[in-house]
Amino acid sequence: MDIKEYFARISYRGSHNKPDLSTLSDILQHHVQAVPFEDLSIHCGEKIELDLEATYNKIVRKKRGGWCMENNYLLSWVLKTLGYDVTLLGANVYFPELSAYAEELDHLLLKVVLDGKSYIVDGGFGMAYQMWQPMELISGTDQPQVPGVFRFQEEGGLWYLEKVKRKQLVPNQSDSTSHNVDGEVCRRIYRFSLQPRDIEEFRECNDHMQTAPDSLFVTKSICSLQTADGIRALVGWKLTEMKYNYRDNMDLVEVRMLADEEIEKTLKEKFSITLDKKFVPVNTSKLSLF
Repeated sequence: MDIKEYFARISYRGSHNKPDLSTLSDILQHHVQAVPFEDLSIHCGEKIELDLEATYNKIVRKKRGGWCMENNYLLSWVLKTLGYDVTLLGANVYFPELSAYAEELDHLLLKVVLDGKSYIVDGGFGMAYQMWQPMELISGTDQPQVPGVFRFQEEGGLWYLEKVKRKQLVPNQSDSTSHNVDGEVCRRIYRFSLQPRDIEEFRECNDHMQTAPDSLFVTKSICSLQTADGIRALVGWKLTEMKYNYRDNMDLVEVRMLADEEIEKTLKEKFSITLDKKFVPVNTSKLSLF
């Protein structure tokens, strides 16, 4: 495992001699724009291993992506190697359709302490709720980023991450009924405590999410990547491309349904992913990712 090889993978050419906020922000942004959030292994008959070297090989050498436990585990190694003070944290993701948070820990994120301040670094949430910059761990303060305005709310020792939603312009609305839930001004994303976690605590979750019949990742094949000004995502056969703040406080959302024979080419051209095994798209869950 070589930090320079990782930097080449994410096209990072900046300095990394000083573990400061500017470098941290730059690395996170390069990571999310180079490494897709994806669960394609599940739909290719591959096992997702919670092992640092296996994850490094998959993301850095095979130029694949991964889900939260892969992306953020790898990022924790990167940041520790560069001298950052990093702690693993666990979160429960919010599902709007169920009006509930997951009962068990189902998301891995990072806390980084810099100059006496704590920041949340999360390079593994994907879709339109992916932060592009570290967020200072303060309650009730809007933290605007290109994807939108994020904020934390702290209640009784639990922290809640939210994103204020922009309006969406969807030219071909007939192709998409899941976008822009009317009346949803603010989207809850997940809640977490500051209890330090060990990677071993995520092993059961890592196994469950790729095998349980009702798991979001079993019922949806997902590949999303942040772009210079938005995001693109392939969920099942649906390709969504979003341009942030296309107009004042409005995102442009373009949706297209792909034929089976277009999938492989789209993964290669839009996400720079080439799979070793046959990929079978799936989209049977009613849960919305936007």
